[in-house]
Amino acid sequence: MERNLKNVLVISFGFLLLFTAYGGLQSLQSSLNAEEGLGVASLSVLYAALILSSMFLPPILIKKLGCKWTIAISMCCYIAFSLGNFYASWYTLIPTSVILGLGGAPLWSAKCTYLTIAGTSYAEKAGKNAKDIINQYFGVFFLVFQSSGIWGNLISSLILSQSSTKVEISEEDLKCCGAYNCLTDTTNTTESAKPSNSLIYTLLGIYTASGVLAVLLVIIFLDQIKSDQAETEKEKLEAPSFWSTFLATFRHLKDKRQCLLIPLTMYSGFEQGFLSGDYTKVYVTCALGIQYVGYVMICFAAVNSLCSLLFGKISQFTGRKFLFALATVTNTACIIALLLWKPHPKQLAVFFVFPALWGLSDAVWQTQTNGLYGILFERHKEAAFANYRLWESLGFVIAFGYSTKLQAYIKLYILLSVLALSMVTYGAVEYLEAKSSPGTPTATKEENGRPRSQETRM
Repeated sequence: MERNLKNVLVISFGFLLLFTAYGGLQSLQSSLNAEEGLGVASLSVLYAALILSSMFLPPILIKKLGCKWTIAISMCCYIAFSLGNFYASWYTLIPTSVILGLGGAPLWSAKCTYLTIAGTSYAEKAGKNAKDIINQYFGVFFLVFQSSGIWGNLISSLILSQSSTKVEISEEDLKCCGAYNCLTDTTNTTESAKPSNSLIYTLLGIYTASGVLAVLLVIIFLDQIKSDQAETEKEKLEAPSFWSTFLATFRHLKDKRQCLLIPLTMYSGFEQGFLSGDYTKVYVTCALGIQYVGYVMICFAAVNSLCSLLFGKISQFTGRKFLFALATVTNTACIIALLLWKPHPKQLAVFFVFPALWGLSDAVWQTQTNGLYGILFERHKEAAFANYRLWESLGFVIAFGYSTKLQAYIKLYILLSVLALSMVTYGAVEYLEAKSSPGTPTATKEENGRPRSQETRM
């Protein structure tokens, strides 16, 4: 347990350092690089590249390099994006966004595979339920990982608040804030208060150093772990064909449960994309100024981090159905309230209430959906988690893609519709599981040779 926990903590703190940089940059893209929609365009390209990466890179890299080195190399791709922001333009941000996207899917697939194998291995030795251990590992990971939003956004807020340029937002400009925002780039004067280059370079220097430390931490302290501990020696020596690994992600779609989880997985991208790309711009930056973006996102990250640990622990008592229901109700209430609310600087506390509630919901979407994939598809972890990143990334691409084209209220209605569909299809997954394996863990049935009728992947 001590060795497994050490490895879980190494991965967790490695991701903490890496996403302290990336999370802070993502929150600022729509406001800091607002000219011609460069910021959100780079994020859309980033997640489009992540989709392509999800199709074939994770199985190849994990089997060739193992989880440890896949994580280390993929982290370097994130550092490239930080470097691209030093001279933000279409010629620097777009290429580095592609590089980051290509490294994103292997990074997350390797992390999920590593935690699932570690949890299953410990459960077998300790005679415990693998589902509970995996959920606890993901809970610990997301506790540490989600706190990256606190540090990344705190750094950006402290640095950007030193800007000597302050702009008073008029009542006329405030009319263009909120759900029924104006689509022009000149809706308010906050863009004229862009921080100086020296402050931006200081921020990016700190972010780049944080990414480098993450890579060193993984290389030095993380133990290597095999992607399939049960494979034969012959299978170890025979490398899978390129087309076999390329199509692995899509073959996994033969599993009905994977297809039914697509709306839920895409919704994770939609809701995160809305918060970082739209809420930060048309509510926070528009009404308060860019210096408040970090503070507001700290609130989201803090609640998200604490709830991730809490839900990872209590899921074994409440069950995942209750937690999904809690997140659905909370997110629905937030969406409806955002449709009705007109943001104003005098209502400062309200700007923090929404990200706090959003963080509670996102903690469920992250911990429980990741854990659900690990439990349902224990025998095909790499392809399953590659699918997770693919469909979540598609949600990001769509959310960032229409960010500058649609008013916020339309995006909120889209969010509400996708959430409703997600809960219907998730309910179908639970129904299939209850019907096909009453009282029997999924992993146990899969070990007995023949998969159930809905499991025909590979």
